[in-house]
Amino acid sequence: MYYSGIKPFSTENGPGVRVSLFVSGCRNRCRGCFQPDTWDFFNGMEFTEEIQQQILDDLRPSYINGFTLLGGDPFEPENQEGLIDFVRLVKNTYPEKTIWAFTGYVLETDLTAGGSRFTPYTEELLGYVDVLVDGPFMEEQKNLMLPFRGSENQRIILMEETRRTGRVVLSPFMERELTTAVQ
Repeated sequence: MYYSGIKPFSTENGPGVRVSLFVSGCRNRCRGCFQPDTWDFFNGMEFTEEIQQQILDDLRPSYINGFTLLGGDPFEPENQEGLIDFVRLVKNTYPEKTIWAFTGYVLETDLTAGGSRFTPYTEELLGYVDVLVDGPFMEEQKNLMLPFRGSENQRIILMEETRRTGRVVLSPFMERELTTAVQ
């Protein structure tokens, strides 16, 4: 697996200060994507053990709130296979830190059994994710005022609550926006 970049002090990809890993490879190729260079699966550098250790070291300080996966798309089958062992290590090493993941795929249709991006790794990978931002970027729904996403169709899903209840549970960010839109 390749990665396009690492931000050791990111504040735009989830709450607080986070370490963000931009994986390479995305088949969605959303029109208006802010990082089309990440579509290529071989863009950037190889995701080596040294890079993984660097990320683990970057996560160590107490002021780092968590780890964010984005790209490209971490839920492309190749990337799931390349990430599963590392994300398991991150969660086991830093259980107090949250893991966010951004994907252009939709949880219920693409990332469940029978879905277009479901692999032998998907359930376990999703099991380590605390918050999933799903859905393709849609240029016609672009809204720069939204917290943690680029277009209005994208959702911020609380994964622990979703797993527990068996239905998609949206973040309070989403609930406030939905309430405001109805009024």
